[in-house]
Amino acid sequence: MRHLNYNHLLYFHTVAREGSVAQAAKVLHLTPQTVSGQIKLLEDVVGEPLFLRVGRGLTLSDTGRVVQTYADEIFSVGTALVQRLQSSSEQSVRELRVGIVDSFPKLVACRLLGVTLDSSETVKLSCSEGKLEALLADLSVHKLDLLLSDRPVPTELNVRAYNHALGSSELSFFAPQGWDETLTSSFPECLACVPVLLPNASSALRRSLDHWFDEMGIVPKVVAEFDDSALMKTFGESGLGAFPAPDVIEDDVKRCFNVKRIGSVEGVTENFTAISPQRRLRHPSVLSIAESAYKVLQNDPEEHDLPVETQP
Repeated sequence: MRHLNYNHLLYFHTVAREGSVAQAAKVLHLTPQTVSGQIKLLEDVVGEPLFLRVGRGLTLSDTGRVVQTYADEIFSVGTALVQRLQSSSEQSVRELRVGIVDSFPKLVACRLLGVTLDSSETVKLSCSEGKLEALLADLSVHKLDLLLSDRPVPTELNVRAYNHALGSSELSFFAPQGWDETLTSSFPECLACVPVLLPNASSALRRSLDHWFDEMGIVPKVVAEFDDSALMKTFGESGLGAFPAPDVIEDDVKRCFNVKRIGSVEGVTENFTAISPQRRLRHPSVLSIAESAYKVLQNDPEEHDLPVETQP
C-alpha cells in the first residue's frame, strides 16, 4: 500500500461526517465531482470501497468504518496540536519535570518546589515519585529535569548525573497527641517501650538512626517500616506509632498530622540533594529551587557557592 494522502483522508472524513458528497463539497468549498474523485483515489490506495450506496444515500462499508475510526483520531490529534501551538504563541509555558525519591520528605519537597509555582514565570510542574534507581534511569534519558533525593547518586551506578547539596536538617521524634505526656521526659528510652515507625532499612536515614540507637543503647520497638515518608507519618497520625521527621518541617508535621514532638535525635541529620543531568544547573526554575533551598533549610546562602556539586 502506498502512503496515504491526507487530503484524500480529509475528504473521506468530511463525507463520513456530513453524510453526503454534496454536503461535504459545500463544507470543503469544492465541487462534488472533485470530492468524489479524491475519495475514489483513496479507495484505490486502500484496495476496497469505503462507501456503499443505499438508495440515494451513502453508508460506510466495513472497511470505511475502520478508516473512519482512525481518521477521527488523526484529525482530533491535529486539532489538539493547532490549539497547543496557538496557546504556546500566546503564552510560553515552561515545563519542569521533577522526580522525587519516595523516602524524601514530601513536606520538604512541597516547600522547595512551591517556589516555582509562586514565581512570575509561567511554569507547569510535573512530579513523579519512585525509587532512586528508577528515577535516575528516567533522568538519564531526559524524561526528568531534576531529582530530589535524600542521598547522592550511589557510586556503584554507572549514571552520568551530578549531585547538588541543598542542605540538611536535624531530626526529632513525633508521637500522636493522645499518647502519655511523660514520653517527653523519658525520651529516648521510651522508644523501647512504645510502637515505633521507621524508614525502610535500605534508606540512608535508617542507617543513621540505627547507629544512633546503638550509641544510646536502645532497642526500639519497631512495628512498621516504610519506603514512603508520607505514609509513615500518616500511620503516626492514626496513632499507630512514633516516627522521626526533620526539624525544618516541625510546625508543618505537627499541624498536618496532629502529633507532638517528644524529643530530638542528637547528632543525626537528614541530608537533601538535587540530582541533575548537567554539571551546572541551567533550568531557571531549578536555579530558583536551589536558591530557595538555603532559606527553606535554614542555611546561610552566603556560605555556599551555588550550585554545590559533586560527581558520583
